[in-house]
Amino acid sequence: MEKFTTLEGVAAPLRTINVDTDRIIPAKYLKTIRRTGLGKSLFAEMRYREDGSENPDFILNQPAYRNSKILVCGDNFGCGSSREHAPWALADFGIRCVISTSFADIFFNNCAKNGILAIVVSPEDLEKLFEDAERGANATLTVDLAAQTIRGPDGGTLHFDVDEGRKHNLLNGLDEIGLTLERVSSIDAYEQKLAQREWA
Repeated sequence: MEKFTTLEGVAAPLRTINVDTDRIIPAKYLKTIRRTGLGKSLFAEMRYREDGSENPDFILNQPAYRNSKILVCGDNFGCGSSREHAPWALADFGIRCVISTSFADIFFNNCAKNGILAIVVSPEDLEKLFEDAERGANATLTVDLAAQTIRGPDGGTLHFDVDEGRKHNLLNGLDEIGLTLERVSSIDAYEQKLAQREWA
């Protein structure tokens, strides 16, 4: 998993509330177990018209936001079913950070397991971030995980809280397997001790 240290990039504003995982990645795209290739189907029902052409009104289709790395979202983002394809699609598109006042728990945890930093902020701070993100190509935010700060285009800084375990894993690029491998020497020592006990 790619480490998350400092991320600087254009932030796209998505003010819609209660965006569920089916809107993030519709069910018809869930036939794969690969984490790649889902970015083109991210928000498919909002990004594309019925004839398959792009909806020019959707934020990620607008020139300033096509390469966004950060998504500033309305309340309760990622609600609905627990599909892990939702963060896979976000990551494959290039989104490494999502910011909102609230997230569904399963989606929130799935983000961390896939190298995406989900940040919870107050409604007041979210509104400031929306205003920054609505500047188009000048909507650059800098997210510093070690310092737990978000710096806006004018230099203003917001602080955010993050669980220490989640922070450690993201900073070091550790998913659950990587976290287990960090403890491989202790696991091996335990297994050896157990084997000696069984032969005694």
